Amino acid sequence: MTVLKAIFAAISAASLFVGANSAAADELLASRLGAILGQERQALSVVPDSRLSMLTSLPPAQERGVATTSGVVYDRDFLAVQPVADGGAEWQCLSEALYFEARGESVRGMFAVGEVIMNRVDSDAYPDTLCNVINQGTGRRYACQFTYTCDGKPENIGEPRSWERVGKVARILIDGAPRVLTGGATHYHTKAVNPSWAKRFPRTAEIGFHYFYRQPVRTASN
Repeated sequence: MTVLKAIFAAISAASLFVGANSAAADELLASRLGAILGQERQALSVVPDSRLSMLTSLPPAQERGVATTSGVVYDRDFLAVQPVADGGAEWQCLSEALYFEARGESVRGMFAVGEVIMNRVDSDAYPDTLCNVINQGTGRRYACQFTYTCDGKPENIGEPRSWERVGKVARILIDGAPRVLTGGATHYHTKAVNPSWAKRFPRTAEIGFHYFYRQPVRTASN
């Protein structure tokens, strides 16, 4: 029996008493509704926090047909008409991260990965520059935050068109584009792996080949 059906049944049962004893009907209705809601709370208590977060989080604005003020359209036609990008060290670091981590993704997927990196820069839990976030842990094989920086493979950029695309994405993000795709995500992984932290962090989005997660904020009472 669904929750609504159970509620309607309780109301119907209580209504039988209305003609004879209104107070008794109110008491019966309150008792039955309390029991129904108690059962629902008990059922929800066993649902993982990550699942509840996914169920209760709104999809990205673009998926809901809600207009945004960013001016960004997440497709290749939009990216094609943007000027060729360049910049300093921070732009270079973000462009390289997008190239090695997301160049095979859709434009939406590239922006989503970029959002994670930008969100980490804004978080007190991570370094405060793009280059330091991206290279955190580099130097120890597979102990880094972004695998391409510590997998022992040379970081050769051999696809000029892909490099041009990710460079544009990096430029748009650095210039302040609103981050509306990942719900404040600080982590992501491909669908081919299942890291241990994915069981603890709320999942905020699924875009292309990646799942996105937001690291819970620790407070003094945690």
